[in-house]
Amino acid sequence: MSLLFAILFYAATLVLAGGIAYRVYDYARTPAPLKIPTTPAPTTSGGVAFRMFREVVFFESLFKSNLWIWALGWLFHVGLALVLLRHLRYFTEPVNFIIAFIQPFGMYAGFAMAAGLAGLWARRFLVERIRYISTPSDHLMLALLLGIAVTGLAMKFVMHTDVVAVKTFFLGLMVIEINPLPADPGLYLHLAMVALLMIVFPVSKLLHAPGVFFSPTRNQVDNPRETRHLAPWAAKFEAKN
Repeated sequence: MSLLFAILFYAATLVLAGGIAYRVYDYARTPAPLKIPTTPAPTTSGGVAFRMFREVVFFESLFKSNLWIWALGWLFHVGLALVLLRHLRYFTEPVNFIIAFIQPFGMYAGFAMAAGLAGLWARRFLVERIRYISTPSDHLMLALLLGIAVTGLAMKFVMHTDVVAVKTFFLGLMVIEINPLPADPGLYLHLAMVALLMIVFPVSKLLHAPGVFFSPTRNQVDNPRETRHLAPWAAKFEAKN
């Protein structure tokens, strides 16, 4: 099983890194022929950067749109961020002071992550207009994320696993060395779902994480009167004529 999971995580890491790199490249080279920032919009580059910061950190547009979805989404994302930071201890030795400090916060953030996911998933069943547009992939992504959260919490509070051996396994993978994983079905299930998430991430709706930075409604300066907006491909065409 240790060899199987080693191969699985090597493959998942290659797919994740390569897939995200390709999609970001694809986003970057996609032309934006229209000036379409959502107004009221900033008129300077600094203002755009500040607006993007508010959007990424505080989900500003979602807050203005729907408070319930904003609360559930922000709860999930903040919980996920703390959980990911907490898991950095499995990949570093010695553990950074900041990572060590957030360990208790990251542990209970798992409950916030699970609660946010449960609320977002319930919304897809209980809200008629959301239920109508929900696809099987929407449910599968939420089920996968919730499964990762629940199995992670279960290993912490119900069926304890040897975290020292788990850390040794992942530290070994970073130097192409395969160390034994604990023979724990709960751990196997948790790691399998994490690897599956890594593989499907670049081809799923979850890719909105880097995609938000390429949204023309958010990353454009509102200066259509001062400056003519011309996509690079259009500028080349105009120059030839």
